Amino acid sequence: MAKKPKKAPAAEGEAGAAEAPKSRKKLFIAAGAAALLVLGGGGAFVMKKRGAEAQAAHADEQKPVVFLDMREMMLNLSSEAGSGQERAKYAKLRITLELKDAKVEGEVKPLMPRVEDTLQVYMRELRPSDLSGSVGLYRLREELLRRVNVAIYPAKVEAVLFKDVIIQ
Repeated sequence: MAKKPKKAPAAEGEAGAAEAPKSRKKLFIAAGAAALLVLGGGGAFVMKKRGAEAQAAHADEQKPVVFLDMREMMLNLSSEAGSGQERAKYAKLRITLELKDAKVEGEVKPLMPRVEDTLQVYMRELRPSDLSGSVGLYRLREELLRRVNVAIYPAKVEAVLFKDVIIQ
């Protein structure tokens, strides 16, 4: 009986064949990692470039805000219902209007008598209790903003700012 030869050469061939798929896996993993790095770097570059362009555009769009001071207003407030107080209550206000830019200021200045009249008529109906606390002043600011924007339409005031509020 003849001895069968060992399968060593076949084993070497099988090892070589097994080695080929492992090296291909490594090649695919390396190629995938390289592609991921390239795509990630390119994406970061594009995002950085867009961010810089957006900041430049935003800086160009941002114009200096203009503040327009109104003259000081002093007015008497309505008496509280059923309070029996004979003494009149007064409010002294200094208000500033925040405008988007100087162009809007040119549109608003000629209309200031209308704005002052609108505010005077509204505020004469207020009671001292309407102005008490931060909530009262917040409501007053919102109402004044609404009324000023109606008075100067189509121009627009961004905010009504209080410099002084004295109730006596």
